[in-house]
Amino acid sequence: MSQYSHVKYTASPTPSVVSGYSSASRFQQSPLPPPVGYRKNCLSATSKSYKYLRRLLKFNQMDFEFALWQMIYLFIAPQKVYRNFNYRKQTKSQFARDDPAFLVLLVVCLCVTSLGFAYVLGLSFWQSISFIFYVVFVDCIFAGIIIASFFWAVTNRYLRTNSLEPDIEWGYAFDVHLNAFFPPLMLLHFIQLFFYNWLISQTWFISRFLGNTFWLLAMGYYVYITFLGYNCIPHLKNTRLILIALPIIFLLYLIVTIIGWNATISFINFYKYRVY
Repeated sequence: MSQYSHVKYTASPTPSVVSGYSSASRFQQSPLPPPVGYRKNCLSATSKSYKYLRRLLKFNQMDFEFALWQMIYLFIAPQKVYRNFNYRKQTKSQFARDDPAFLVLLVVCLCVTSLGFAYVLGLSFWQSISFIFYVVFVDCIFAGIIIASFFWAVTNRYLRTNSLEPDIEWGYAFDVHLNAFFPPLMLLHFIQLFFYNWLISQTWFISRFLGNTFWLLAMGYYVYITFLGYNCIPHLKNTRLILIALPIIFLLYLIVTIIGWNATISFINFYKYRVY
């Protein structure tokens, strides 16, 4: 028999046992937010929605300064905006915004720019009010619900790497729409107004070229920011398929410009038809 046969081997204690508490309890005692895997109080989708809607009228609890920062960076560096969504996922266990300040500022921008649009269209007071309601509740919110629901269904059904990964939140899909909606709003509802009466509304080639270029930039912004919104989620695959829309939009831009169609004039006529 070997001289070492009487030695009894025992498993060495883990660091958590030596320190007297488990890793989970360490996260409970830490003042920092625990990782998502250790969150025990993750709210349901209904609870998150109720909490979000309840804060819509509590302006003193909204961070308007940060929402304004996001609006500016959606123009100059939209990637930085989505970094914050990843930080929120790590600290609050959700990608979607829990602060409605961005939505409130977006509605304010819609109302202000729509008043300018109504002035350019020569609308009466009540027609202007009707126009604002159309833009806010139909063009932005209702269209956003449809688009967000489409991307929410497609990404959860086809773009997740596997079925064990968490679902994409519908609220996040709606946030992506709001982010992508803001630059086209400013291009089409604000900047374009300064060129409409004296240039874009004319029958010249430069008129339809400029009007269609505004639409090209607006739709390109929407597609690109939408792509960034889903591409930043690590467990989604093939998100570059969203960018297929860009060459299609550019091809349509060339076609309508060559055949003499001014998209902006058609857009204006459609708005007039809705309120008259």
